[in-house]
This record gives sequence, structure tokens and C-alpha cells, in this order.
Amino acid sequence: MDKIAVLIPCYNEAVTVEKVVSDYRRVLPEAVVYVYDNNSTDGTAALAGAAGAVVRHEYQQGKGNVIRRMFREIDAQCYLMVDGDDTYPAEYAREMADLVLTRQADMVVGDRLSATYFTENKRPFHNFGNRLVRWSINALFGSSIRDIMTGYRAFSYQFVKSFPVLSKGFEIETEMSIHAIDKNMQLETVVIQYRDRPEGSESKLNTYSDGFKVLRTIAKLYRSYKPLAYFGVLALLLVLLAAVLFVPVLLDYFRTGLVARFPTLIVSGFVALAAILSLFSGLILQTMLHKNRQDFEMQLIRLHERYETLMKESGE
Repeated sequence: MDKIAVLIPCYNEAVTVEKVVSDYRRVLPEAVVYVYDNNSTDGTAALAGAAGAVVRHEYQQGKGNVIRRMFREIDAQCYLMVDGDDTYPAEYAREMADLVLTRQADMVVGDRLSATYFTENKRPFHNFGNRLVRWSINALFGSSIRDIMTGYRAFSYQFVKSFPVLSKGFEIETEMSIHAIDKNMQLETVVIQYRDRPEGSESKLNTYSDGFKVLRTIAKLYRSYKPLAYFGVLALLLVLLAAVLFVPVLLDYFRTGLVARFPTLIVSGFVALAAILSLFSGLILQTMLHKNRQDFEMQLIRLHERYETLMKESGE
């Protein structure tokens, strides 16, 4: 088991990967630096290996797929994840790792948005998107994370081995944040100085398509983690629609003693039934979610036992 594993997912980062590997090896000499190459065509893997990284490959395209492979294959007391584009200074790595190793944090967030991100980042819609995602998650999940989309994070063994990676691409950061919030993980924040990519290095994040994927992921995870609220709101909307359809029919009946619009009455009845079904679906799923949380706590106990065994085997 590694004490600290530095995880660097890379796709065509030949311009910066050598510097990133060297910086983190200098700041964390006891760490093992892993570069997972995701089908690069510019020699990223060779450059990373020459700089002293352990190079491995993930052939399914997408950052989420790379992180799934990393989390599955590596055992460490602390995992430090950073992008290979040299936008996250290595000087904060020690502080972030220590919060996991000595303060038992489950996830440490490198907060760019409270420092230099909005001035350094040259893509204005990225700034808007980060604000929108942060506001959406904090409002929907009752949290106060200041940077949801940062690629600079540290994790505990328990977090990594209990986190079910479902996203394939850049939605992965959103998924990590919501998982930590929902499972009552210990979250810490370190404010970092963000710097824009150097000349010749290009972002792989598409502002619009990846942005819509992130928002869609938030909606899906809200349905999964807050089913009663999700289906309760849907039930309320359906009740309001049923009322809009039913009230005019009822007023006509009071005025004339006749039901002149049977089709409207029937539709309003079916909409009301859909509202009832939605509400009870939310109640059932909320009960199942409670049971899943109980099972998750037992899973954490088993993971802790495995962690202790690995520590003994590694002589820690």
C-alpha cells in the first residue's frame, strides 16, 4: 500500500506532463506518482515515464473511465488527484494530503473559485458554468462546497473504495461532490491559486456539451439521492395541473348541474392518479434509500477492516 498516491489522468498533455510529474515528486518525495494515459497521441505517456511517473493506460475514452480504473487498481492511505495540465500548483499538495492523513478527512477540495480562477480563466462561459453548478448543488443538496468542478482533490482510502464511479466524462467531479455530501463524508477545503493553461496546451472540456452533461448528472443524482423531494415536486406539479383541468368542469357543474366536458374530467382524473403514483413512488424509494445508507455504513466498517489489514501487511 502506498502512503500517498498522486493520480494524474492525462489525454494529450505532452506540453505540461513532465513539469507536473516533476513538481509533485519534488513536493511529495514519499509519494508514488501515477499517470494514466487515456489514448494520447502526442507522446504523453513516454514523457511522463521519463519524468519518473508510473505510467498505466485506460483505453476507454473519458475522465470518468480513467478515474474508475485508478480507484480500482491503486491502494493508498491518501490519494491526491490532479490534472496533467499544470493549472494546479503542487505547493498545496502537502497541506491537502495531511488533512487526509492526520485529520481523517475523506475528501479535500482544492478551491479555485475563492482565489484566482475567475481572473486567470480566459473562457467566460466556464466561469458562469462553475457558478451555476456550485449554486445548483448547494441549493439542492443543502451543502456549502465552494468549488464543485475542481480537478484538484485528496481522498481517503474509504472514500475511494466506497465511491461507485458511474460517469464516463467530466461529470465525475460533480458525482464525487454529491456522493461525499450525501454519505456524510468529512469534507475539508484548501483555497488554491489557479493558473491558466500555458500556451500550446488546450482544454479537453467542451463548455456547452460537457456543461449540459454536468447539469443532467445533477438532475439524475438528485432523483437518486433525494427521491421523496424529486417525486414530491413532480406530484405537486401534477396536482396543480389536475386542478387547472378540473376546476372549470366543477364550476360548470355548479352553474348548470351538468358535466359538459367529460374528456377534460377524465384527463384530470388520470393526472391526479399520476400525482398519487408519483408521491408513493417517492415514499417507497426514500425507504429503500434509508436501507441503502444503512448498508453503506456497514460497507465502511468492512473497508476499515481491510484498510487495517493492508496497513499491517505494508508495515505501517
